[in-house]
Amino acid sequence: MIEALYGFAALLILVFLRMPLAFAMGIVGFVGFYYLTGNWNAAEAMASRRVVDTARDYGLSVIPLFILMGNLVSHAGLSDALFRASNGFLGHRKGGQAMATIVACGGFSAICGSSLATCATMGRVAMPQMRKYGYKDSLAAASIAAGGTLGILIPPSVMLVIYGIITETSIRELFAAGFIPGILGIVMYLGAVKWVLWRDPSAGPAAEKVPWNERLAALKNVGSTLALFVLVIGGIYLGIFTPTEAAGIGAMGAFVIALLKRALTPTILMNVLMDTVRTTAMLFAVVLTALIFANFINRAGLPNDLLALVTGLNVAPFVVILVILAIYVLLGCVFESMSMMLLTVPVFFPVVAGLGYDLVWFGILVVIVIEISLITPPVGMNVFVLRAVLPDVSTGTIFRGVTPFWVAGTIRALLVLIFPAIVLFLPQLLY
Repeated sequence: MIEALYGFAALLILVFLRMPLAFAMGIVGFVGFYYLTGNWNAAEAMASRRVVDTARDYGLSVIPLFILMGNLVSHAGLSDALFRASNGFLGHRKGGQAMATIVACGGFSAICGSSLATCATMGRVAMPQMRKYGYKDSLAAASIAAGGTLGILIPPSVMLVIYGIITETSIRELFAAGFIPGILGIVMYLGAVKWVLWRDPSAGPAAEKVPWNERLAALKNVGSTLALFVLVIGGIYLGIFTPTEAAGIGAMGAFVIALLKRALTPTILMNVLMDTVRTTAMLFAVVLTALIFANFINRAGLPNDLLALVTGLNVAPFVVILVILAIYVLLGCVFESMSMMLLTVPVFFPVVAGLGYDLVWFGILVVIVIEISLITPPVGMNVFVLRAVLPDVSTGTIFRGVTPFWVAGTIRALLVLIFPAIVLFLPQLLY
């Protein structure tokens, strides 16, 4: 166990020295495995086997396909269409455009699967409209930053795919489990907007009412994309096709939609493909080195020793879960979401499984807490992405604005913690 702790210390030092996480995990994992075995050939064999097995893993093809689907739909103008549709039904209410932003973020993230991409895209689309009607920057920016966090939970989610790969949990069950908590997140963020307006009615003035014919026209513009989402996710839930097959169908459907909307030129298509390749290469590098690092900590016996330690303390399993979640909250102050997932899940999931908890439930709970970390100071990755998109809005303004949304996210995490049925209801219907 002590060797694993030294490994984590070395990893933290390398990360704080600004070494890329993928390189840091690979180096520490490889050198640590060599130290434990005393055999250079064994370390080489472990690393090479991980590379080959990861490259040959058919299930991993779901990642580039879902990324490609999100990129294609983004270039087809989905973000604008979703905002117009949701704004048509909500914009005439006080705070309605902030609510429309959150709903649009939920819809966009369901296709895109990335919180950072959702935040950046909706920042360009929604912020000018909210400023046009006199919204305070704190509410406007916060609604975008908080709405963007929904991208890593609402399926299809790359984060859930990676969790499923690390823990060997069914991706189909994870996607089913993420749906209700994702909808609950949208509802609670809408409640946070209402809270802000109750405290300060001038923060979000009402816009003019949109005629019904324009509402229906806006809704029609997102019909094809919503149909694609229903096809992909419905097909997975009903067992018609696997998540990998669904990703392929989704990517092809997004390509057809982009063609029909005349949104693809050879240059744009090349940019979409290059973006997909770059993102996929980055994710695969991080996943691969995380698995090498996981081999090292497993060889060092950290998960088993940690489980024995927890069992020996004679505390309630619920307390252990609370401690794990508190660690995630603290790590969220200094690490970005993917780093947290890859560093901690290999350590914690054997402990959680040993205590008798459902790994699907734990995965959704972890992702919700990671969502909260995306708007938690001082790192708050969504806040800094939005700050880059909106350079005239200060970081302090955004962090002040997200406080009610942070509270709403924390309440949702507690609900999922206390009532696991919120997560497990849909997965239980699959069988």
